[in-house]
Amino acid sequence: MTDRAPVARSGSGYSAWRLIAEELRLDIDGGRLHAGDRLPTENVLAERFGVNRHTARQAIAALAEEGLVESRRGSGTFVTGHAVRLHRIGLRTRMTSSLGDEGASATIHVLNSVVEDAPSDVARRLGLEFRRAVRVETTRSAGGQQISVSTHWFDLERLPDIATALRRTGSVTAALRASGIDDYVRASTVVGARHATASESELLLLGPGAIVLVTEALDTLPDGVPLQYLITRFAAQRVRLDIEHARPD
Repeated sequence: MTDRAPVARSGSGYSAWRLIAEELRLDIDGGRLHAGDRLPTENVLAERFGVNRHTARQAIAALAEEGLVESRRGSGTFVTGHAVRLHRIGLRTRMTSSLGDEGASATIHVLNSVVEDAPSDVARRLGLEFRRAVRVETTRSAGGQQISVSTHWFDLERLPDIATALRRTGSVTAALRASGIDDYVRASTVVGARHATASESELLLLGPGAIVLVTEALDTLPDGVPLQYLITRFAAQRVRLDIEHARPD
């Protein structure tokens, strides 16, 4: 770990302990702290960041709530051994298998679904014109961890029963297959990052200040017909994204 300047309370009221937790989270995510490493004591953290022990204790408690660290009586606080999952995004991206454990897959849970007039940008990407869309909100878990929250849009005319199929199968690929679509490809993916919203933090069991990786993706049939527009928010501390480049012919 590198020394950092004392943490100051921001004018926006963003608490010092949240900033400290974010700095420590970056140390863990960036590999400066590894599984099994002992965190500095509250006194050391308080001195490092220029705060009192109570503030340092709050930061550690937030990381413990996320499962990033654990306290061992009489020994201190240690970084946990939870593995960071690698999600490969390529021509045939399949999150169910990509994010799963060996011998087990990642599972979708449908939160809700609705038929609606698609937002203009979604309608444009899916080529809906005046047709309506099915919007499905899901979470995805693997190995007992919440991995992601997603918003899916599908053409209602093409896939009227997709939400029911998703609930039954727990997999987009399986749900599409049940709807008569055996193959699809990833046409585009845009990746960004931001702080998780309160709702995302609750669904993903994240502490204050946690980061989510946001992907906006378009899946199509092999002939290029738009199939699914998807916005996914991944818990950055649990997932890394590997963008696979298409090989030249």
